[in-house]
Amino acid sequence: MNYLEQQTEQLLEQRTEKFIKDSLFSDEVLDMISENMRPIDTLMSYYKCASMEVETKFKVLNEQFSLKYDCNPIESIKTRIKSMDSILKKIRRKNIPLSFEAIENEIRDIAGVRVICSFIEDIYMLADCFLAQDDITLIEIKDYIKNPKPSGYRSLHLIVEVPIFLHNEKRPMKVEVQIRTLAMDLWASQEHKLRYKKNIPEDEQENISAELADCAEIIASIDRRMENLRTRMKSSEYMEKAKKSSKNIGDLIRNGLKNTIGVNKY
Repeated sequence: MNYLEQQTEQLLEQRTEKFIKDSLFSDEVLDMISENMRPIDTLMSYYKCASMEVETKFKVLNEQFSLKYDCNPIESIKTRIKSMDSILKKIRRKNIPLSFEAIENEIRDIAGVRVICSFIEDIYMLADCFLAQDDITLIEIKDYIKNPKPSGYRSLHLIVEVPIFLHNEKRPMKVEVQIRTLAMDLWASQEHKLRYKKNIPEDEQENISAELADCAEIIASIDRRMENLRTRMKSSEYMEKAKKSSKNIGDLIRNGLKNTIGVNKY
């Protein structure tokens, strides 16, 4: 390439770069991008509000149990909103039409709330209390505790509809609620990290899956043992209270008889 050709090519590159900057990054184009993104941002903010509503409901339940029964069934609460990248992947995978209406109707887990409990019994108790609230509509329930996934995954999944109150309307939004024990959450977290490791030979993947399923069963057995221990402790505590109550009643009767005999003597 001679000097003249080099200069011509450089000039063309400069003019092309200037055209791109002037055209794609003009105020009109930026305004158009911003305008198109605004509905998406608004929809995501609605899902965030819905997850906050659900989170608050569980926090209120936990506070109520703390005051009334001196116990806190909830260890922690986590919320998340699905990323746009994850939403787009799900749209492609499920062949969902690219519209806001289709996204709201077909994708039910954009907003997610995870409630971590200490015991299995608390999971079902909290779910019952939550679903009993008159502004919560249950859409779907999947019990992966009684019916674990083949991988070993355990959790109670609820798809619910909850209203959010905006400045000029009440809008129903879908939220996925996952309720699980500390042990279940530990396994799910570790399994997620291991599953996303790359470059694992195919013959080793089967062994890893079997090992993970075995670990899930061990953790589930620990959950059951802890549940049994709590039941035994509750039973012992109840028996002790019953003994004390019986003793107090006996003392009252004896004191009453003494007083009666004392009165009769005079």
